[in-house]
Parts: sequence; structure tokens; C-alpha cells
Amino acid sequence: MPRQKYSEILPILFNTILALSVLYAPQPLLPVLSQQFEVSREAVAALTTVTFIPLALAPLAYGYLLETVSPVRVLKITVPLLALTELLFAGTSSFSLLICIRLIQGLLVPAILTSLMTYLSSRSSADSVQRIMAIYIAATIFGGFIGRAASGLIANLFGWQFSFLALAITLGIGFLTLFWLPETTGLKITRPHPRAILETLRRPTFLPIYLSIFCLFLIFAAVMNFLPFRLTELSAQANELRIGLMYSGYMMGIVTSLGAPRFISWFNGELKTIRIGFICLGLTLIGLAGNQIWLLFGMMFLFCGAMFLVHATASGLVNHLAGSEYRGLTNGLYVAFYYAGGSIGSFAPGIIYRHYGWNGFLITLAIVCGLGYLCISRARISVNP
Repeated sequence: MPRQKYSEILPILFNTILALSVLYAPQPLLPVLSQQFEVSREAVAALTTVTFIPLALAPLAYGYLLETVSPVRVLKITVPLLALTELLFAGTSSFSLLICIRLIQGLLVPAILTSLMTYLSSRSSADSVQRIMAIYIAATIFGGFIGRAASGLIANLFGWQFSFLALAITLGIGFLTLFWLPETTGLKITRPHPRAILETLRRPTFLPIYLSIFCLFLIFAAVMNFLPFRLTELSAQANELRIGLMYSGYMMGIVTSLGAPRFISWFNGELKTIRIGFICLGLTLIGLAGNQIWLLFGMMFLFCGAMFLVHATASGLVNHLAGSEYRGLTNGLYVAFYYAGGSIGSFAPGIIYRHYGWNGFLITLAIVCGLGYLCISRARISVNP
């Protein structure tokens, strides 16, 4: 891999953080938005769901596109458009329009994330791709945390609209940093066969990994989306700031994602590391059944740590197995399965929550966790020559 300069790395990481901030900024504000627009808990949760649905579908097209088009060109179009949607979100007084804006964001964010993943993985050698992808995952984790925490803080001080105005401004800065990147990214330009997606899924390792990632993010999206409502049940003092701070456990994900190569060494391989991560995730779901807010706060560190250990390990593994060919499609499929799980997890477990309470909600997620473990247990590493 050519030695990447800070002038290349920093714009990639900064825009990664911003894209994830856009995706998750509304979550700590869901109770406030529910009251502001006079809609139900399930209806306001759709602000996350409608973003995840195109996130699950669009990466397939973007992954194909990125085999022939420079990721930097895609970024220079999508990042300013995303900034514009944040301005519209802050200025609207219609909940229906909010839904439409989030749907558009769901089309833009996967273009950004798939481009960023493809850029980084294509600039990496086989022996460094795991470390590079771990750094990328750490940036997504920080973006998810800061997006939630900052939106909660800004909304608590100035009102919810200002959270999205701040994001629009920082996205404008992110767009300017893209001009530090060279237009030629060193990608191996190929024109993939139309059956490349099926060929990828037929490989003995990829589909089990993709299915386990589907289960992983279903669980994660469910907990993250409905945790604010659980907190308002347990405490009348759960305002936007305190809810935002409950996502502090996200920071543990940075530790486990950056430490993924070391965990892989300790556990003798990527697949075993992923299986252990699923076991830990299931155990934390038991801890989340507690009624004390301090316990939920602590368990979120373990929950996020286990989730991002699996995510960082799996993303690095599929990029390593993909070799130099069709990495755009490989990453597109990964992101598609990831957010397909998120789109279901962001609303379906809420129905269980409404009818069977928080414990029924957690039991459902524990079953999904078991399915994810079974999927990854069927994976067998097979590297193309």
C-alpha cells in the first residue's frame, strides 16, 4: 500500500464521523420529537427506520458503481447534498416532511460509507487491511457517539433544531476537506460481471458472515432506538442531555475495534473472535434487564464493546477474503446486510416492547443473537487464489 498521508486519512475519518452523526443524531431526541409533532413512540422511531431501509438496498448499487467510478467523485456530490438535507430537517414543521428527508439521507449516507470503505480498503495491502478497517470502524463508532451526545447537548441548551444546523455546518467543512484527496485513488478499475453478487454470496464464508452481521445490527439498532423510551420509563429526569450521555458506552467500541487484531491473535482467528463476541453480546442483554439506570449505563459499555468487536473483525475479514477484485461489491453487500438488520431492528422489536414490555423485548433480541451465533458457526474461511 502506498504510504497514506495525513492529508488523505483525516478527510476520510472526518467525513466518516459526520456521516454516522447524521444517521444517529435524532435518536436521543425521539421522545422530544414525539411530543413536538404529537406522534406515537412507534411513529417517531420511523425516523431511524426509513433511513435504514435505503441503507440496506442502496449499497448494492453503489458497490457496483464504485468498481468503475472514483469514490472521491461520489463523495464530492453526496456530502454537500447531505448538508442540505440537514438544513431542511432543522427548518421543517411537518413530521411527514421529516420522514421524507430522512429517506433521502438514507440514500446519501450509504453512498458515503461505501465510498469511504472502498477507498480505504483499496489503498491497503492484504496484511494491513485489518488494521485500516479497524481504524475506520473506530471512526464510525466515534461518529455514532458524538452524533448522539452532541445532538442531546445542543438540543438541551438551544432547542432540537440547532442540533441539525450544527451538523449542516460541519458537513460543509467536511466537503471542503475532500479537496485534499487526490482524484486518482489507486483503485483497480474493473467492470464486474452482473453475476458477481451471486458469486460472492456463494462463497463458503461470505453469506454466513453477512447473515450474522444482519443479526448483530438488528440487535444493536433495537437497543439504541428504544433505550431512550426505557430511560423515560425509569426516570422522569431523563432529558435530552442525559439520554445522549447514556450512549457513552459507544466509546468502549473504539477500544475493542482498534484492539480487534490483538483479540484475533488471542482467540486464534477471526471466526472464533466473532463467535466469542456474540456470546458476550448475549450476556449483556441479560444485564440490560435491570431497572437501575446506573446498571444500564455500565452494561452499555459491555454491549457496545462486544458489538463493535464483531463488527470490526467481520469487516476486516471480508475485505481480506475479497482480495483485490470486487471490493466495492463486497463492501456494498456488507453494508447492505448490516443496515437491513438495522431497518428491522429499529421498529419490529418496538412492537414486542409495546405488547410484552422491556423483558420481552430483550428475550426476542437474545433469540436473534443465538441465530447470529449459529450463522457464524457455519462459516469456513476460503481465500481466492
